[in-house]
Amino acid sequence: MEKVLLVVVTRPGMRKYQIKETVDEMEQLIASSNGRVVEAVTARVDDPSPSHYLRKGNLEKISDLVREHKPHVIIFSIDLSPTHMRNIEQMMRMRIVDRTGLILDIFARHASTREGKLQVELAQLLYLLPRLSEIWEQFSRLGGGIGTRGPGEQKLEVDRRKIRQKIGKIKFELENVRAHRARIRGQRKRNNMLVISIVGYTNAGKSTLLNRLTGAHVVTQDKLFATLDPTTRRLTLRDGTNVLLTDTVGFLQDLPHTLIEAFKATLEEIKESDLILDVCDVSDSFLEDKQKAVDMVLKEIQADGLKRIRVLNKIDSVTGEEARARVLRKYDNYIIISAKTGEGLNALEERIYTELVIKAEKR
Repeated sequence: MEKVLLVVVTRPGMRKYQIKETVDEMEQLIASSNGRVVEAVTARVDDPSPSHYLRKGNLEKISDLVREHKPHVIIFSIDLSPTHMRNIEQMMRMRIVDRTGLILDIFARHASTREGKLQVELAQLLYLLPRLSEIWEQFSRLGGGIGTRGPGEQKLEVDRRKIRQKIGKIKFELENVRAHRARIRGQRKRNNMLVISIVGYTNAGKSTLLNRLTGAHVVTQDKLFATLDPTTRRLTLRDGTNVLLTDTVGFLQDLPHTLIEAFKATLEEIKESDLILDVCDVSDSFLEDKQKAVDMVLKEIQADGLKRIRVLNKIDSVTGEEARARVLRKYDNYIIISAKTGEGLNALEERIYTELVIKAEKR
């Protein structure tokens, strides 16, 4: 495991719980990327520096921690420009990774299907291209003279053209994937096959729920983005009606736009669903914030108007009658379950049946 120095950048107005939430999530992301945080430091930035983003005091604090802990990499909780990354790397003599770079690394580790690998590669290239362009713009602003002549300008243009060509090729392949998925959805509709998508914040227990309801054997881990490629299984309702249940990629706060763009083929499956199971984790201290993040992603992919059942998972982690009673009162509009133990699944299946069969018959 790589030793990581985590730098959590805070801005004026951030509350203590928001800072803790960011630290916790970044540590989980780093663990999913096979890293180990040796030290987490907060760096308040009121006015970002044009050259390093961080100011002198924070940079000196980080430099001292680098000498003390000797990490392999410094990971930032925000996205940095290529200029900031390069200048900090030169100052620290250390590899720098920003938030989107970390998420892309996790996705690259967990993609297993041809489609998943294509989507990850597209996201990586979309992330790289503007950074290459910015490097090119800085080079061109030098305006000629000593040290600016030679093949450098041509090489950057060639690299940029190659990346654009590769992006075009991958987008073409993914368009074929989207067309194939569209044909499958058309066939399902002709066969009156109903589709349910399981969505939610990453690590909320979506894959465990799919396994419980359908008897599938999707790999589950206590890590963010353990499941990347969508999995679809058949679920039989109490009247014998068969529906398809799809486990989708987990959401995240401020999900990078490059990922949403790259994963359109997968996210379209959610958009075309007849019903959404919106799963959240009752044991999560930041449940409300993460639920808002899920709502934001559903809105961005134009799936926020679909029929939705809110599911509160991991009730087995709540012990004591009073604590459970508080949960029931606070989340009375949720179906409360434990995908791990099976508690509440009968009520969930009954609600699914009501939404998809009984209400459809009344219409």
